[in-house]
Amino acid sequence: MEVGIVGLPYVGKTTLFRALTSGAGGVETGGGGMKATVGVADIPDPRLDLIASFIPTQKLIPATLRLVDAPGLSPSGPAGDSTAGKVLACVREVDALCHVVRCFDPGGQPAAAMKDMEDFETELILADLQTVESALPKAERNARSKEKKAIDRLNVLQQIAPVLEDGRPIRAMLAAGELSSPDEQAVLRELGMVSAKKVLYVANVSEDDVSGEGPHAKAVHEKAKADGMESVVLSAEIEAELVELEDADRAEMLDGLGISEPALPALARALYRLLGLQSFYTAGPKEVRAWTIRIGESAPEAAGTIHSDIQRGFIRAEIYKVDELAAHKSEKAIKEAGKMRAEGKSYIMQDGDVCHFLFNV
Repeated sequence: MEVGIVGLPYVGKTTLFRALTSGAGGVETGGGGMKATVGVADIPDPRLDLIASFIPTQKLIPATLRLVDAPGLSPSGPAGDSTAGKVLACVREVDALCHVVRCFDPGGQPAAAMKDMEDFETELILADLQTVESALPKAERNARSKEKKAIDRLNVLQQIAPVLEDGRPIRAMLAAGELSSPDEQAVLRELGMVSAKKVLYVANVSEDDVSGEGPHAKAVHEKAKADGMESVVLSAEIEAELVELEDADRAEMLDGLGISEPALPALARALYRLLGLQSFYTAGPKEVRAWTIRIGESAPEAAGTIHSDIQRGFIRAEIYKVDELAAHKSEKAIKEAGKMRAEGKSYIMQDGDVCHFLFNV
């Protein structure tokens, strides 16, 4: 899973990025003066520890979140002068946008969360509109060949152009059930439309509003709700302090602030809901590992997440739930209780499945 951390300048994006990647930073990518920083964060998962408490293993491997910290995006001037296209090129391939919104008052300057969100949305729309206007003439010429892929591309461009010109994101079309066919979805992916991406809004608050009760954090939450997106409240400054502490000191600081957990678990859960993801597990003496798949994927598709050969030679999967392991204490006891299931190619994976895949290639 790859997520682009985006926002206007000085909203705390990079502070949050460094906190989420445990202060390790990342590797710069990009060119033309527009550099993005890429890092990886392990997704905390208490179910890994639970599984390992009953199945002794050499190591635990959590699922990971790849983060792309894009440059701050300044609102554009006159039409055509926007640098949004260059900045947003850094995040055209990500699965979702993590939009950090300033909900604190730096140096006495009032926060303006709603205006900041509106300004940023406008930049996404302008960047996509520029892409569409550049792509349309060529698409019209190519469609004369009557080749299906060329016609599909032109049809999508012609559908999204008036929406963008009207100042609406492509995301709104998707929410209304438009552009839902596999061919249309494929064209959208090729075009890399940034206003089509789902958004996790992050209300970056001060230490005085960690519960998100202030007007700006509430505005972020209402915007996310209205758009059918997700939102979380956090303080990037606090998160940056937490990653520097030992476990005991971190727990004490969280308790003192009235915070139940650091930001990453809540952020990861919100992203899973937003993108329709779930976790399954493999467990053995060498490793206990979490894997991320989309809700609705079949057992063979889940097997392919591990290795394409397992999907290709899939025979069946032996599956039980994490909760069943907690109840019965061992895989042997699960089998004796009749809870170990043999599932075939049509089985749809469920969150919390622990799997042993049988295959032959």
